Order: sequence, then C-alpha cells, then structure tokens
Amino acid sequence: MDVLTLTNAADAPFLNQQVAALERRGVRFDTRCVAGEISTETSRGPFEYLRFVRTVRDALRTGPPGGGEFDLIHAHYGLTAPMALCQRQVPVVLSLWGSDVHGPVKPVSQACASLCDAVIVMSEAMADELGQSCHVIPDGVDLDTFTPEPQAQARERVGWPTDEYTVFFPYAPGRSVKDYPRARRVTDAVDGTLEKPVTLRTVSGVPHERMPDYMNAADALLLTSKSEGSPNAVKEAMACNLPVVAVDVGDVRERLADVSPSQVCATDAELVAALRDVLTAESRSNGREAAAAVSLERITDSVLEVYAQAVDCDLHADHEASLEQPQSPAQ
Repeated sequence: MDVLTLTNAADAPFLNQQVAALERRGVRFDTRCVAGEISTETSRGPFEYLRFVRTVRDALRTGPPGGGEFDLIHAHYGLTAPMALCQRQVPVVLSLWGSDVHGPVKPVSQACASLCDAVIVMSEAMADELGQSCHVIPDGVDLDTFTPEPQAQARERVGWPTDEYTVFFPYAPGRSVKDYPRARRVTDAVDGTLEKPVTLRTVSGVPHERMPDYMNAADALLLTSKSEGSPNAVKEAMACNLPVVAVDVGDVRERLADVSPSQVCATDAELVAALRDVLTAESRSNGREAAAAVSLERITDSVLEVYAQAVDCDLHADHEASLEQPQSPAQ
C-alpha cells in the first residue's frame, strides 16, 4: 500500500514513530508538510494552508516514489483535512490530535470528519466532543525504547544531582497549552515541605531517544496541560515506571486507572497533595504493565485495520503474501 501523509508537524516524534512501525509492516509513505516555520511565538496562516492544496495535487499527479498511484491519504491534524478532501479519487483517513477537537480548530475538524472515509481520535473524550463515528486509537509507546533503568545511572547520564526530588516537565515552558506556570506553582508549594529540595526540571528540544534517560532520572512526571488528546509523555513515563501526577485531560484517567503510585487531580490543592505523596513514597510505579495496552505494536495493528477498511482490502494477508514471494536472484 502507498500512503500520502499530510501533516503540519513532520518532525513530531509520535508521527514518525507510527510511520516507521507501519513501514515495517509493508506500508510505503510519502510525507508532505505544510510550509512555514512555527514556534511558541509564531504560527502558520491561511496562506500557507492554501498553498498546500497545490502541494497535495502535485503529489497525487506525480504519484508515489515507486510509481503507480496512492491507495490512501492519511491527513494528520484537522487543518490538513480540507487539502486531503480537495480530491475524491483517493480514500482519506483523518487523524485528530487533541487541540484540533478541543480548541478553535474544532469546526474545521468536525466539518471535514464527516466527509472522510475514516477518522481516528486519541481518546473517548475526543470522540464525544467530535460527536461523529470514529476509531479511538491513541498513539503507541515504543516499549523497547522506553524501558525502566536504575535511577542513579540515569541521573549520572543527564547530570542531575542526587540530593533532590526531581519533578519532570517534558515541554517547553512557552507552550501555553501545557500550562508551565501551574506546574511551577504546584512544585513551589511542595518545595520546602520535604526533607530534600523539590526541583522542577523542564526538558524539550532533545532527541526523542534521549527522553527515557530523563524519565528514569526523575522522581515524578507532572502534567498540568489545559487540554490533551492522549499525552505521549504520560504513556512513556508509564513504560519507564515513572510515577505520574496529572490533571484530568484526554485519556489520562483511563491510562492511570491501575497505576500506583500515580494520581489524577482537579485542583491545585489536590496536585500539591498528590505530588507530595508520590515523592515521599520514593518508589517507582507499576506503569509498564498498563503501558502494554498501548504498545506501538498493538496500536500499529489497529491503524492497519483502519487502512484496510478505508481501501477495502486485507493488509495483513497482502503483507504476508509479499513475504512469501520468492526473491529474485542477485544480479
């Protein structure tokens, strides 16, 4: 199968992770990204998205790198959906990420979702908010990359001191939706009440494969986001057995239902109390057991099923048949 991927965040680790896992199952991808740079201060405007229509049409006219035609368009994020729907000869799967359902982009996502052949959302809350038929498939976590390691070794690798409680905030402080000021406020309220200092440490912009070092070095992950779909940081922390203290957003409550020590909270007071409890417990969680439900392999299976339904074929059988074909002799 040849898939044309449309996105406005080609460097998103969870997107690239999913693409790589699907490629290992025999799916071929050609990815096109909306032009323009984005940061905490700037964002793309209507002009960049309008120009993207031509990019998509050119890709469809040229076809996949190996020749032939695309079997499917997979549009990631609600604002890329109109460009995918500018044609009707190729089935469209739309993946919504969270802010495109809970934020100002919601009207675009809702209008386009009803025209797509399949829609993927990350949580039941997103499905309820969208109000349409969809597949609930959170992003998967790579259990081979995110795995528990001794905390002392991890701290040595990242250079964090051993005489503090370290609270991990895996986002840039300038990303307003992640609500760093609230994380700072909660951590400051706990600092000074325990035997060791409590330090909030932010990490962003590092290679994704280095994140397990920080997860294993920390004592707790603190999530204070204003909205989420299915936050990858929580699932990755679970895979490393890092305790999590989080607000009730996205599918966090479902993911942490059987994880201890970890807590889901509503108010600042609850967050402060939960963070204090988790830190003083001084133990890792049992999160890895629960993370198995959202392993990358299981999620890849689910996405393949959506692809197969959208194009009306059995991808599993096709892939197995291709593996059984005799190989051409070396030239």
